[in-house]
Amino acid sequence: MYDLAVMWEWMAFSVRWLHVITAMAWIGASFYFIALDLMLKPNPALPEGAYGEEWEVHGGGFYHTVKYLVAPARMPEHLTWHKWQSYTTWLSGAALLMIIYWVGGELFLLDPTKADLALWQGILISGGSLTIGWLLYDQMCKSRLSERPTALMLLLFVILVAMSWGYNQIFTGRAALLHLGAFTATIMTANVFFQIMPNQRIVVEDLKAGRTPDAKYGKIAKVRSTHNNYLTLPVVFLMLSNHYPLAFGTQYSWIIASLIFLTGVTIRHYFNTMHATGKGPHWTWGVTVILMIVIAWLSSVRTGETWEDAEARALTPYEEKFASAAGFEEAYDTVLGNCSMCHAREPVYGTMKWAPKKVYLETPGDVARHADQIYLQAGISHAMPPPSAVQMDVEARQTIIAWVREVKGR
Repeated sequence: MYDLAVMWEWMAFSVRWLHVITAMAWIGASFYFIALDLMLKPNPALPEGAYGEEWEVHGGGFYHTVKYLVAPARMPEHLTWHKWQSYTTWLSGAALLMIIYWVGGELFLLDPTKADLALWQGILISGGSLTIGWLLYDQMCKSRLSERPTALMLLLFVILVAMSWGYNQIFTGRAALLHLGAFTATIMTANVFFQIMPNQRIVVEDLKAGRTPDAKYGKIAKVRSTHNNYLTLPVVFLMLSNHYPLAFGTQYSWIIASLIFLTGVTIRHYFNTMHATGKGPHWTWGVTVILMIVIAWLSSVRTGETWEDAEARALTPYEEKFASAAGFEEAYDTVLGNCSMCHAREPVYGTMKWAPKKVYLETPGDVARHADQIYLQAGISHAMPPPSAVQMDVEARQTIIAWVREVKGR
């Protein structure tokens, strides 16, 4: 039964929900501890080995936090580890990537106008590329560059720009930005799994054995945590970008993504400085605004496949499967009459200037390519078209349902 598509959609929704929840927990903990670390104040009365303290008030109570530069003199009886937020965020994100961009790769991952790839090739590039960033970054951190943090961050930025451009050459704009976010998030989670946590375990084992822990392990963990702090905001933007075609629906999307990493640096620099000194450098907001204006300008440049190009392009095997099915002509006419006024390369409905989510439903190839989404949005559900725009009758929706089920029922 093709209504399994409904269950699949709900599974994707559930995994996305889990991903958002765990991401909030991870980002919240990361931001809190960076802020706490920067707000620590020295106090002569602190225990031996303590670096600083901070008093906070929240929820009707007072909290007193003390940080040890290396470790306390003895192992505390209770120790809370902050790791599962990161792991669960990455695992749920990886699952979501597989559900949407691997299983749904014919629609969301591959762009036949950019590269002639089979789905398995796209999946191989998708999964394999995520490890490249971590391997390069980890080797850089272990090299002499670790002694030059600014140069290290600049080189990481160059790698991110190169990956942004590379993804945009083969994947859809939506997939390119999402994969750049996954690429960066993989570096962040790998920092936790391969560096921060192992180093902290070494310190704990030294305490248990009565040895004095080496301060270098804490320094390594702090550097990696700081890098994660500056990468967080761009990753959030990239994960949200698939909802906004102005971000991904242009040939300059790779530049937009690159500039977003710079805004992440300026914004976090403001808050990190404010936490440390009590006053943030206001020039960072001016730079951020200028960067966002440039991004908005780049997003408005109309590029991409024209209607003539789309009409002349040969159908992919996936599109041909739906276009050759019984009931396609009736469904195609239904979509043209109810959807294409908005979902056109040059929309004619109201003051709309771009198709929602850059979904085009004009040519037979367009409609065949988006068959699954049409089925869910305008067949099974009444999400589209908006009632204020078009009143789509039950018979029209049944035409769409019958056409897609004809293909899936084969």
